[in-house]
Amino acid sequence: MELISMAEQAAAHGPAVAAGVSGSIATGIGAGSAAIGVGLIGSKAVEAVGRNPGAFGNILTLGIIAMALAEGLGILSFILGK
Repeated sequence: MELISMAEQAAAHGPAVAAGVSGSIATGIGAGSAAIGVGLIGSKAVEAVGRNPGAFGNILTLGIIAMALAEGLGILSFILGK
């Protein structure tokens, strides 16, 4: 009898567990995408400075803004995923 009640309780928690797992997957994808975005922005900024060293200040400014936006999306995925 106790085993049956334990099974009923576990079945009641099933949707909550599934929602937690899907939120964790969404958070992981969002964080990974933000990391890839920051890496691409950084690599392209270094490449652009290598081609035109005189534009260093403008490239740095735009790179920092773009990285902040990418990180903002990563943080947003952490907040919305939980």
